[in-house]
Amino acid sequence: MAEENVFDIVVLGGGSGGYATALRAAELGMSVALVEADKVGGTCLHRGCIPTKALLHAAELADDARHGAAVGVHTTVDRIDIGEVNQYKAGVIDRLYKGLAGLVAARKVELVNGWGRLVAPDTVMVAGRQLVGRSVVLATGSYARSLPGLDIGGRVMTSDQALTLDWIPKSAVVLGGGVIGCEFASVWKSFGADVTIIEALPHLVPNEDEAICKAFERAFRKRGIAFSTGVRFAGVEQSDSGVHVWLEDSRAFDADLLLVAVGRGPATGDLGYEEQGVAMDRGFVLTDERLRTNVDGVYAVGDIVPGLQLAHRGFAQGIFVAEQIAGLEPAPIVEATIPRVTYSTPEVASVGLTEAGAKEVFGDDNVTTLEYNLGGNGKSQILGTQGFVKLVRRADGPVVGVHMIGARVGELVGEAQLIVAWEAYPDDVASLVHAHPTQNEAVGEAFLALAGKPLHAHA
Repeated sequence: MAEENVFDIVVLGGGSGGYATALRAAELGMSVALVEADKVGGTCLHRGCIPTKALLHAAELADDARHGAAVGVHTTVDRIDIGEVNQYKAGVIDRLYKGLAGLVAARKVELVNGWGRLVAPDTVMVAGRQLVGRSVVLATGSYARSLPGLDIGGRVMTSDQALTLDWIPKSAVVLGGGVIGCEFASVWKSFGADVTIIEALPHLVPNEDEAICKAFERAFRKRGIAFSTGVRFAGVEQSDSGVHVWLEDSRAFDADLLLVAVGRGPATGDLGYEEQGVAMDRGFVLTDERLRTNVDGVYAVGDIVPGLQLAHRGFAQGIFVAEQIAGLEPAPIVEATIPRVTYSTPEVASVGLTEAGAKEVFGDDNVTTLEYNLGGNGKSQILGTQGFVKLVRRADGPVVGVHMIGARVGELVGEAQLIVAWEAYPDDVASLVHAHPTQNEAVGEAFLALAGKPLHAHA
């Protein structure tokens, strides 16, 4: 075999986890081949995080314009030109893509375009070319799932198709009240659509703390976003003019389209993983805490590994695996310390255990909680947002969970992550000086209250 086809690492998949592995490995002096069938950056950059957040920003501007009179700025929304919105979105993606492609080239990572397949524990085949790696990293990401018997097409779509729409629906039914469904519901409502969310579980954003779920539902209800929880989807019929959706309790809804947002599945089919003996479970690749599969020299990162399907998790895992292969023995990533954000209006941000989760771990009598309302925060009043910061603490121990709801709280989750990851006690954070007037003060005030010295809160 020609020497140029042998690398220290062959990475299969160029999304957040894959390209992070490649860049960090190259930084550490290793030779790397990065195999990607589409464009480097993967779902997050091209069909996920970035385009949806661009739409959410446009939606926020529309809402701000409608509400300008409340602060004496008399603005209105003349029209929302979805073609121009999509141009703005594409511009953001293109700038980030060019920057990322430039980084890959500058680090001398060999980018191999094509559909790769694992044909031996140390070999990936791409268009007849064999790439041999002393280590192989599987990073093939995820796809938008549907339900059994629910075909995607026409007016029944996933986020992939919704992001390419060249028209704004007047009405939409969203199947799934998790992060993806609620973000699209938020965008379309801001763009003027009537939106109904269907969620089979008891609450919207069901993975969050129950207090956050209830506050989120109140906020969506106030915005005029309808939702049905605790009842399963039964079926859909579509025509040239719209969709007819019905639930198991016989309720029915008519709309321009149905967005199927029931989660993402691991993209591992027909890639040779099982044939090479890689242990799998329902399509996911099983690893140990150091992201090693059961096959020597084969690692896996990102959405194909069971756990949170978040781009920043895959990114961190990519860095970890590169350092692991280089022999640096990095500290394993603790899943509970990975932050989670829903970028709707309002935003939800959290890290660590929910109150219910903490009680399962430590017992009902060994968990204390505190909520600090944003009504006492100056910047939140300026922004006109409502919400709160909720702290979950092990009794007489560290804070194990931070949960927030309100405008822009996603920007506060960095400090929350440090608090939970470093097992901070209330007094540790209460003694820190938080800049005024910022929403970040709300975190500081919550910890002052938890430490027994509330100022902008009732004792």
